[in-house]
Amino acid sequence: MRRRPFGADEAKLLGVISEIVTRDRVLPRAREIAGRIAQLPPLTASYTRAALTQKLRRVVDESVGYCRRFRHSFRHQRCAHIEPGRDGLFNLIKSVPATLKYEPGVIVADGDFVIVHGRFSGHGRPKSWIAADILRIADGVLVEHWDVLQEEASQAESRSGLPMFGASFTE
Repeated sequence: MRRRPFGADEAKLLGVISEIVTRDRVLPRAREIAGRIAQLPPLTASYTRAALTQKLRRVVDESVGYCRRFRHSFRHQRCAHIEPGRDGLFNLIKSVPATLKYEPGVIVADGDFVIVHGRFSGHGRPKSWIAADILRIADGVLVEHWDVLQEEASQAESRSGLPMFGASFTE
């Protein structure tokens, strides 16, 4: 790992990223890519997901070991279902089943705070979770995490008649 930050242009040159998009194009571009993956034949989509997930899991496993060296990296875990501190977050990441799927939705940032609205499925429970993860990032380091989790309502259960995540119901 490098000890100095580097910009998007250098990251592209190093092969860390494949393209650079402006802030206002990030979510539309991510949805465009996700839409193309969703249109793939099921077997191809499954292999694509496995390939992406395996690499991500390896990076996370390697990062967990690397991040443990930093005393002040992650200080406050404010979630009832996750153990406190860095170890709680790392243990959660390591215990995630291979079937887990996360779909990010709206991402909002204000100062040191970032809120990510998303859906967790494939975690072994009967219903997907809709989550709002709230992160506080200081000096480029995650220092606090909160989350709000709720089981996803079906169309029959939704009093508003609207899905909790995305444009349509999953059931």
